[in-house]
Order: sequence, then structure tokens, then C-alpha cells
Amino acid sequence: MGFARTCSVALVGVEGVVVEVQADLEPGIAAFTLVGLPDKSLTESRDRVRAAVVNSGASWPQKKLTVGLSPASVPKGGSGFDLAVASAVLGASERIDPRVLADIVMIGELGLDGRVRPVRGILPAVLAAADAGYVQVVVPECAAAEASLVPGVSVLGVRSLRQLIAVLADEPVPEEEPDERGRPDPLSAGLRLPGTGEATGLCGIAVPEHDRGHDLGDVVGQLSARTAMEVAAAGGHHVFLQGPPGAGKTMLAERMPLIMPRLTRQESLEVTAIHSVAGLLPPGKPMVDVAPYCAPHHSATMQSLVGGGKGLARPGAASLSHRGVLFLDEAPEFSGFALDALRQPLEAGHVVIARSAGVVRFPAKFLMVLAANPCPCGRFSTTNDFCECPPSVIRRYQARLSGPLLDRVDLRVDVEPVTRAELTARGARGESTKTVADRVLAGRERAAERLKGTPWHTNSEVPGRELRGRWQARAGAMDEAERGLERGLLTARGLDRVLRVAWTVADLSGHDRPDAGDVALALQLRTGIQRGVPMAIGAPAGQPSNARLASRCPGSSNRVTRSAGAGSGRSVPRKRSGGCTGTWASHGG
Repeated sequence: MGFARTCSVALVGVEGVVVEVQADLEPGIAAFTLVGLPDKSLTESRDRVRAAVVNSGASWPQKKLTVGLSPASVPKGGSGFDLAVASAVLGASERIDPRVLADIVMIGELGLDGRVRPVRGILPAVLAAADAGYVQVVVPECAAAEASLVPGVSVLGVRSLRQLIAVLADEPVPEEEPDERGRPDPLSAGLRLPGTGEATGLCGIAVPEHDRGHDLGDVVGQLSARTAMEVAAAGGHHVFLQGPPGAGKTMLAERMPLIMPRLTRQESLEVTAIHSVAGLLPPGKPMVDVAPYCAPHHSATMQSLVGGGKGLARPGAASLSHRGVLFLDEAPEFSGFALDALRQPLEAGHVVIARSAGVVRFPAKFLMVLAANPCPCGRFSTTNDFCECPPSVIRRYQARLSGPLLDRVDLRVDVEPVTRAELTARGARGESTKTVADRVLAGRERAAERLKGTPWHTNSEVPGRELRGRWQARAGAMDEAERGLERGLLTARGLDRVLRVAWTVADLSGHDRPDAGDVALALQLRTGIQRGVPMAIGAPAGQPSNARLASRCPGSSNRVTRSAGAGSGRSVPRKRSGGCTGTWASHGG
């Protein structure tokens, strides 16, 4: 009788469980039994392992073979156990010393010819092994760089089972013939899922710092929106951009990751682990160190947004944009159930999905950018009368974004149409990405210095009770916001969010505490109601808040709105004669 054991890792979401792979040989009719709650792909490993062992020059034991996966109560799936199963079998047949295998974690799929293929989730698997105290890990050669990101772990990358046998048996390591140059490496196919390429919009786009192809200086005009994006990047606040088609909403959202600071090492490990499980790691780049950007189509289901699927749930767009930007273009066109499912991750920073196969928890701390047209035709505005949508149609269109969802959005900005003068003007345009990114980084550093020693890193994470108790604004600065709470224009959550935004504005302006001007700008960004404050960080008080105010139609100051209820977040538009129409005044908290 022969017995050997080694270890592998079973992934549950983005968390790993170390599994002991045991092989036992007994006299009897040759048979191969695999126990321990394996799924279909793991059950098929019996044939893959047998062919790989034989084609690697080793003999297959002609005895009764039982392979057990312990703990047996944990569901196990995937082909990443192949390498551990083959090694345990070879140890039980004494081709390899069983004592050498006991403290090694092995992860990898075997081809029928004995080649070791990569699998998704190498990084979270190695992290789980390191947390369990293991220091030796064997992975496919092409995934060794990803596994080496975990400190304190010795990584051995092998290209075939023959090489692993030689290393463990202390024999000369054979050379494997490389694949033909100019052709894609077939071994890398195991790192990606079908239908998850960049064209789907569900992959995290790793963009180089200050990419010239997406420079913020290309955005014409939009002073208010640019300021809102800068505040959002500095404090981690969510943004709602509303305006006609072609005004630049998508351009602003695409440039958001470029002005956000690079990820710290801990954040990079979190993001890389999620993308590794999803099969979305960029080729040749084992570690994601820039903020990811995810822009799903408006036809996306609730499962594709928050995660789900058959068996154990897979990460959705909310998790793929962890520590980055989730852009929902044409937000009213999304399913109401899908949008409302984002409420939990917006507050908690993670998604918990319960299925019959188990409960998984995915990180989902993202910055959400919503973009919407003012009406179905997109031409509803205070400066023209081109819209032909009835008020009831506009009301129903706007109601697709629920009040509780909008109440979690800190910044709400009306994106105005670009004028001919702005579009054809020559000379200097808006600030470049590098200029804004440097200012955002300085603001983040001020906030991090103030929050040192706390579990929070950005202003958007700080609870309201802490802001009101430990980090208060200047005396009298919050009077206007508190009056808005008394009048029902702000909810209690809205008042806390105004204070958070005010702290971000103060950090960008270099103030030690928010003053009345910082709070006024935060209120203007929160409610969308003009308050006569400059819409540029650090601008003098006498500067007009928006260059477009003077160009609005004469009757726009007497806009006709009908409130939909205190704290509802919107009012109902009403058509008027005289060339102007009413507009949505965002009164919600």
C-alpha cells in the first residue's frame, strides 16, 4: 500500500481554501476514484492526469487508486487541481519521495501531453496558501510572475510535468521546446474567459499614466463638470452627469481613471486578485497598478453588474471596477432592478451573493459615474424649445433612477451643450490631465495625513458621526446646509455627504478646515442649484460660478417646477411658452 499527500487551493469567490490532496494505492482491480465534492471539470481530471503521467514518461500504477480532497465539505471545481493530483499519485507509487510533496502547494491544469497550463485565480490562490503558512508553491511557468507578487513565498514555475518530476526527484531538468515565435501562446488561453475581452466593456482597462489619447484638455468647456470630476477623483465621490447627447459626458468619464492616483500595493493586490479570478488580467502585466475602468452596456443584467451565475457566483462589473470607475452611460435605460442592486455596494463597499453552492463576498469599492439625457429625445433644455417630449414622458424617464439610488450620489451636474465659440476657439483649452492629476494627488495626500491612524483613506469613506464630532467645519460654515435639512431640501444622509464633499474641496484648495465657500460649492455640486459660488477650485469669490449663466434665456431665472416631494431628488418639468422650458431642479438630499 502506498500513500502520499500534497496541497492545492479551492477558490470561493476571491478567497481561497487550502485543500489537501491525498492519494492512496491498494491491491485490487485497477480503478481511479476521486472523492471530496468535485464538480464536472474536476471529475474529468482523472483522464487528463492519467494521460499526462503516461506521456511524461512515468508509469501509471495498476492498482486501486483513491484520491481524496480534504476538507470534503468544501465544494471544489476547476482544473487547477490536476498538478496536485498527478503529484500525489506519483508520490503514492514512489516515483517521487512523498515527504517532499507534503508541504508544497501545487496549482495548474495538465494537458494530455503533460504540459502545465495556467488557470484563473493564481494570485488569490497563492495569497490563501501564504496565509495558511505555506512557503513553497508550484505554478505554471507563464503564471509565475503573478504568483511572485505574494511576499514570503518561494515560487517554482514549470512548463511540463516532466520538469516537475525531475525537480522533485533531484534529476536533470529536461528542456522543453518553445512554441513557434509569432504565434500566440496556447498556454495563456486558460487565463481568459470567452466573451470577456475589452470590446465587451466588462474588462478593467489598465491605462498608462496621463495617456495622451485621453487627455482632459480635449474636453471643450464644461467648467462645472470638470470641477465635479476633479472633486470626485480627490474624495472618491459618486457623480451624476445630466445633459444632451454630444456634450462630453462620456469623454469626461473615460478620463476619470487618468486623474485618479495610482493604486497602492495593497489596492493593486486586491484589484489583481479579482481580475485574475475573472480572467481579465492584461497580457504580460501580472499586476494592475492603475484604477480600472468598467463601462457595461445598458442592457446588462443584474447578475452581470453585481455578480452571479450558475453554481458559485462570479464577479460582476461592480467588483471588476473595485478601486476604479464604474461608468453607467444612458443610466435610465438600465433595468431598475439592476440599478437598485448597486445600493448595497455603494454603501458597504462589497457584494455578498448567496447561492445554493455557497455564499461569496466580492470587494466592490468603486467610484460610480452616471450619465443620462434630460429626456428620451435628449433635447430638453432651458436654452431652446426643440424638445417634443410631453411632460409625462419626461417624468417617467427621470423616474427610472430611483430616489434612494440618487441619494447615494454626492455630485450632480448639468452638462450644457458646447457652443460654437467654445468649439472653434483657438489657443489654450482646459487644464491637462497631468495638471489635474497632480492637484488630485495633493488633495488625497492631505486627506490621508488627516485620516492617519483610522480605517479610512478618502473623505467619502468617513462616517457622518465622525465628521460631525472629530472633523468639523469652521464656525457657521454649515448654516446654509442645516437650513436645507430643516426645509426638507436635504436628507440626513445628504447633509453628511455635503460635509464630506466640503472636506474634499477644502483639501483641493489647501484649507485646513472647510469654510463657508467650500460648503457652498459642495451644496451647489450636491443639489445642482446655482448658489453664485465659483465652479473652479481656488477661484476668487468674485468670479461668476458659470460662464453660461449670462447666456441663458431671459425667462430662465423664473423656472417653473412642481416639487415631487421633499427629499425626492427631482421635480417635474412643465412646458412653457416663450421659447423656454422648465428644468429639473434637484432638491433631494
